[in-house]
Amino acid sequence: MTISVGDRIPSVNVTRMGKDGPEPVSTDDLFGGKKVVMFAVPGAFTPTCSAKHLPGFVEKADEIRSKGVDTVACLSVNDVFVMDAWGKSQNAGGKVEMLADGSADLTKALDAVLDLTGRGLGVRSLRYALVVDDGVVTQANIEDGGGFEVSDADTVLGQL
Repeated sequence: MTISVGDRIPSVNVTRMGKDGPEPVSTDDLFGGKKVVMFAVPGAFTPTCSAKHLPGFVEKADEIRSKGVDTVACLSVNDVFVMDAWGKSQNAGGKVEMLADGSADLTKALDAVLDLTGRGLGVRSLRYALVVDDGVVTQANIEDGGGFEVSDADTVLGQL
């Protein structure tokens, strides 16, 4: 069953771009002792993700943080270089932390896999947004199919 309210974020590594290049970061470090909004997208540079999902969180990041959120993060099953380039192209720096789940380890652990192999896109993540407090999910907004109805920045902001 896909991650839901009350579940603990599984302990796995994802990757982010550091000053000296790619660096692994554990979900224990990302979520431990913090309030985090993490949203996931099916793919960097894809239409809805680039036109609506990430831009909404970039625009609302300060407002979200003003509600006691320590980190706003974007996760995708892409490599760290793609996530870094996408973040730069969307002016996410300092607002949204771009996390690469290149082997889908976190996505699989959350049971949030979107299998698009039949369309030539491989294994991806469902579109969702989570509010996580000290590693425990307090809000889980998971989209049905290709929808973009409940995982947007405004919805999350209204739940904080």
